[in-house]
Amino acid sequence: MWIWIRNVSRLTAKELRSLLGDVPLMALIFFAFTAAIYTTAKGVKAEVANASVGWIDGDRSDLSYRLRDAIRPPYFKPPVDITNEEADPAMDRGDLIFVIDIPPRFEADVLAGRTPAIQVRVDATAMTQAGLGVLYLNEIFLQELLEFFHQRGLESMLPSQASIHLLFNPNNQSHWFTSVMLIVTNVTVLSIILVGAAVIREREHGTIEHLLVMPIRPSEIAMGKILANGGVIFFASLLALWLVIHKALQVPLNGSIPLFALGTALYLFAVTSLGVLLATAAASMPQFGLLAAPVYVVLYLLSGAATPVESMPIAIQDFVQISPTTQFVKLTQAVLYRGAGIDVVWPQLLSVAVAGAIFLALALHRFRSMLARQG
Repeated sequence: MWIWIRNVSRLTAKELRSLLGDVPLMALIFFAFTAAIYTTAKGVKAEVANASVGWIDGDRSDLSYRLRDAIRPPYFKPPVDITNEEADPAMDRGDLIFVIDIPPRFEADVLAGRTPAIQVRVDATAMTQAGLGVLYLNEIFLQELLEFFHQRGLESMLPSQASIHLLFNPNNQSHWFTSVMLIVTNVTVLSIILVGAAVIREREHGTIEHLLVMPIRPSEIAMGKILANGGVIFFASLLALWLVIHKALQVPLNGSIPLFALGTALYLFAVTSLGVLLATAAASMPQFGLLAAPVYVVLYLLSGAATPVESMPIAIQDFVQISPTTQFVKLTQAVLYRGAGIDVVWPQLLSVAVAGAIFLALALHRFRSMLARQG
């Protein structure tokens, strides 16, 4: 056992020297965990921002003008007065995302206790803004109508009033969510690529033959690559979490950083093992790239980092539970967003560890077969 540990430590040191001496790869890691996270978190917005609005006012009353003036930046651009005939061509050209049509006698019907409807036409090709923008407009109009009734002492016409409180992200700032999920994304893709590239590089450069004549086992070679590459990504992800996400982006971290670090270490063990497994199935670096890309895309899109798992079909929800990426996303959100402890996330820790053990067993089996063919 001590011989195995000594050999693994020496091979890990060799891999570290090779990785740290590879300037392009180190530059990629630095960029992925600094500038890529910051610019993407600040540049990609899930909330509505600067959405264009067309306004068709068939009433021209104090209430309709009040509703119009309530649509303000930064969520929406000032509404543009248009006619009904101009609405559809403007939306077809992409000039307008929303067209709001106020019917005639709108204020009079409201005061009379009737239920007039405001028509909102939406260009759903702008999917994010279209979906959330309707909710924003509904909230804006509701608040203005409540104030309108209050000023006239007509609150009794309203049977109830909603009061919404957001606990974890009260201002709905998308970069709080996006930046943390980028950690998961970068850890996944870099772990697969770096470890897979390390295996294939040994084979393409002919240095695998040097390893074959040494008194070392395939498991020692594989673990050296996993520990070296995974260790660099582990420390880079924790530094990015603290310096870029917490300090630069001002995202609060509500939970235990050591618990998140434990989950990250287990997840790195799983995905680096997957990287070795994929590398043993590819004959060259281009083949490895073509194989790794769809695997990463499926892991990411079905993980819950891009869209909630609960919004997927039931069959897909059950299927993705076996993915370590899905479990790691659950763990990350529970720990860093909601301050969950190990009593809550232990099923995710166990699932990621089991997946890592399975991937490692398959990777070692394939790695031994590959070395046997090389020999």
